[in-house]
Parts: sequence; C-alpha cells; structure tokens
Amino acid sequence: MIIRRAVPNLRSERPEETRAFLMTLLGFEVAMDMDWVVTLASPSNREAQITIISDDDPAAPGISIEVDDVDAVHAKAVESGVEIAYALRDEDWGVRRFMVREPGGAMINVLSHLTD
Repeated sequence: MIIRRAVPNLRSERPEETRAFLMTLLGFEVAMDMDWVVTLASPSNREAQITIISDDDPAAPGISIEVDDVDAVHAKAVESGVEIAYALRDEDWGVRRFMVREPGGAMINVLSHLTD
C-alpha cells in the first residue's frame, strides 16, 4: 500500500473566515473549492494541505488519508474486525472512500481518487 498524502480536516461553521484566516496568517492557497469543502495548500509545498468542511460530512474533524488502493485497505479493515463508521462508496466528486474511528475516537477518512 502506498500512502499518497494525509490531510487534516477541520469543521467550521464559519468556513469563509477560517479560509481567510489560514490564507492570511500562513499563506495557504486554494487547491480545491467545492463550496462545502475547501482544500488549502502551501504554495511552496503543495503536499502540505488542510481541508475545511462546512457541512455535516463525518470526515471532520479528522484526517483524510489518500492511498493507492482504498479497496485493499477496506478489505484489511474488515478482515481485522475494525468497525466501519462510513461504508465504502464512490462519491460524486470523484473519490472512493470509507471511514473508521481510531482508538482515541478521531475519524479516519481513507480514500482513493477515481480514474476514468
């Protein structure tokens, strides 16, 4: 398994203000904006990212971990008896994902981008 990136997910009831705060204070730039979810990236290191989620998506607060084969990680989780908090599915915005909670309670959103 290859881990491609790990991105912290913040939940914000004031996403525009959170976005402006991080851009002004730390110099982040918008990498993706889908209205309810915005990913910011460092201009000097595009892998340094943070995602702001403003709806009730269970990925926030938590962390998103992009892997090369989400199905293999899902199979390993099921085989290990890990409780799946969000069932494996393809999302409209181009990712295949599932979620689990780590022992301390944080949500782990495991995903792969879908290809054509």
